[in-house]
Amino acid sequence: MMKNIVRLYSLSTCPSCWATKILLKKCDVKFEFTDLDHLDVEEGKAMMQELKSQNPALTLPTLLIGGKVIVGYKEKEILETLGLTEVPKRKFFETIFSKIKRLF
Repeated sequence: MMKNIVRLYSLSTCPSCWATKILLKKCDVKFEFTDLDHLDVEEGKAMMQELKSQNPALTLPTLLIGGKVIVGYKEKEILETLGLTEVPKRKFFETIFSKIKRLF
C-alpha cells in the first residue's frame, strides 16, 4: 500500500464524500479530511484557496493521494492509486462489531 499522505476535501452532507471516507476506512488508509461546511468563514476562505490550487473547479470530494488529485468518487482510480486491486475484505465479526459500535 502507498505510504503517501492522503488528504480529502469534503462536505459533511455529500454522499460521494461519505462514500470516499468509507472506502478509505475499508482500505485501512490513514487520511486527513476537512468538511468545508464545518469551518468558520475565515478558515473556509483559506481552505477554498488551498482546494482551488488542486482542483480549480472546486468540486467535491477532492482527494489527494501523494501528488495525484482525484475529483469525485472514483473507486477504481482510488484503489489503483493506493496500489490496491480491490477493497480488502473485512472479517464478519469486525464488520458486525463496527456497525454495533456506531449505535452507541
